[in-house]
Amino acid sequence: MRTRAAIVAAGVAVCVLALLGVYVVMQQFGHQLRLPMASRSCTVEADGRVVLGADQMANAATIAAIGVQRQMPERAVVVALATAYQESHLRNIAHGDRDSLGLFQQRPSQGWGTPEQIRDPRYAAEKFYAALKKVKGWQQLRVTEAAQRVQRSAYPEAYQKWADESEVLSRALLGHATGAVACTVGPTPTMRGPAAASALVQNLALDWGLPGLAAPTDLTDFTVPATDDRNGWRYAHWLVSHADDHGVKRVRFGNLEWTAEHGTWAKVKGGVAAPSQVLAEVFAAT
Repeated sequence: MRTRAAIVAAGVAVCVLALLGVYVVMQQFGHQLRLPMASRSCTVEADGRVVLGADQMANAATIAAIGVQRQMPERAVVVALATAYQESHLRNIAHGDRDSLGLFQQRPSQGWGTPEQIRDPRYAAEKFYAALKKVKGWQQLRVTEAAQRVQRSAYPEAYQKWADESEVLSRALLGHATGAVACTVGPTPTMRGPAAASALVQNLALDWGLPGLAAPTDLTDFTVPATDDRNGWRYAHWLVSHADDHGVKRVRFGNLEWTAEHGTWAKVKGGVAAPSQVLAEVFAAT
């Protein structure tokens, strides 16, 4: 009996040591690991490649748009995206350490806002940019240092590991790349028809601060004015990023078109869209 007990004890000790070893490795090198995601429905390619789920892509697009609306430099968008990557993996979560909530894990008890406000991605991004703007000399700091001045995390170097991915996302979402955001949409989009079109136009206007952007008159098709190619691709990529949650069926800008059917951008056959407009279409109501 003593021999069997000794063997069992030794086995338990080995298991404990193995688990301890895994923990140490994750602490030291976890930033280099990329665990498979349950949903990989969006691919971003802009001097690099990032794969995100539909909800992550929509949140990233809103964070970038709010940065532009607040007239923050591109570096600020990179810092914001890296921060949200680390804090929530770009998911609007309803829990966290103590009372932390949302994309940036902001705390109501620390004056960031009410729980309902913090769970609003637009509000959360605005609060982050406002706090970053108050950091003296943040533009000269490394991504992780700038983020840490706002977040006061127990892991101040953690944000840096997402800098490369955030730079790829910012290049695409700020209009520096062409046809860079490609998302697939499931057979049953969250919204359809007039409700989808109206919500899409409203949220596009709120994210980008576009005054006077009218709801579509034909309910499913509409255009977004674009002053130049960069703005055109900002809006086009935003629309594709929000395709799953707003039932977007088609987006066209210039000579390229994205469709939910194929989930990719392709050259338009039989004519091109006006250079000053982004065309969009949502799924018709069933």
